[in-house]
Amino acid sequence: MSSKAQHYDVIRKPVITEKATMASEANAVVFEVAIDANKPQIKDAVESIFGVKVKAVNTTITKGKAKLFRGVRGRRKDVKKAYVTLEEGNAIDVTTGL
Repeated sequence: MSSKAQHYDVIRKPVITEKATMASEANAVVFEVAIDANKPQIKDAVESIFGVKVKAVNTTITKGKAKLFRGVRGRRKDVKKAYVTLEEGNAIDVTTGL
């Protein structure tokens, strides 16, 4: 498998929420990432895919909620998000898509 394909396995999709939009004002971008991805892998993936310099990576894991699926108890998957802070002068426009 090529390294480019591995980078796309690490980064799932951008997160576009009100909080993520507020983070973009501080030169940060939020991505949903693989649950087993670590910070150096996330940094390498963002730098190679988007061609930007990453200053810092902060991660958070949101536990899945218990829900009813057609009357049967189920559980949503856990989601890992990465708040990627970019160096000054670098930007990623996630609203246009990849």
